Amino acid sequence: MMIELKENERLDDLQNGYHIIQNTQDFCYGIDAVLLSGFAKVKPGENALDLGTGTGIIPILLKAKTQGEHFTGLEIQERSAEMAGRSVAYNHLKDTVEIRTGDIKEAAAIFGRASFSVVTCNPPYMTGQHGLTNPHLPKAIARHEVLCTLEDVVSQVAAVLKPRGRFYMVHRPFRLAEIMNVMMKYKLEPKRMRLVYPYVDKEPNMVLIEGLLGGNSRITVEKPLIVYDEPGVYTQEIREIYGDGR
Repeated sequence: MMIELKENERLDDLQNGYHIIQNTQDFCYGIDAVLLSGFAKVKPGENALDLGTGTGIIPILLKAKTQGEHFTGLEIQERSAEMAGRSVAYNHLKDTVEIRTGDIKEAAAIFGRASFSVVTCNPPYMTGQHGLTNPHLPKAIARHEVLCTLEDVVSQVAAVLKPRGRFYMVHRPFRLAEIMNVMMKYKLEPKRMRLVYPYVDKEPNMVLIEGLLGGNSRITVEKPLIVYDEPGVYTQEIREIYGDGR
């Protein structure tokens, strides 16, 4: 299928049969999105919603990696949502992947309550007090809580999930206590957690969390995930998550 790319856009091969359009001037997906897609589980017959989907990378990766029935991405920035929609069309995924333009804070109003079996989110990590807000708005929105807070995300997740539905998120460890408190406030019981370390001798810089709506109080902490053996060289497990186990 031929595609006409707009200014500053490129077509990236995901090495799984699919491609994705990205704008080099805006926020491009990173390893956190890939790790989240490897951590999340979408079972046969289930539908999944990705909040703040950006380029649409997570719904497309989940389509490739799981046996879920349908995947939806919600994105507030119209330009990003339009670009994600073109990626879906390019990959001939319109029957199983849908991109909607809208605000995370209005997810329950857009989709209805108890509409999804699974919700994923790679939210902005930084509060207004952490780090310097990027002057380029699309990148600032992706990295800082400009348009939504952690509580906005979690409250809407709890609203759109079906009873016993699952929530998967990637975030930063320095906010872990806050994450746990907010999830439990909205009856999303933390069930599984995995810390991600750039190197075996460094502190973790990401955390992957699974929550169960209405779940009992019991959490499994999985073994650490190490990203690099040495600078520029992914570990075997990271290569497998990317789909290259060589």
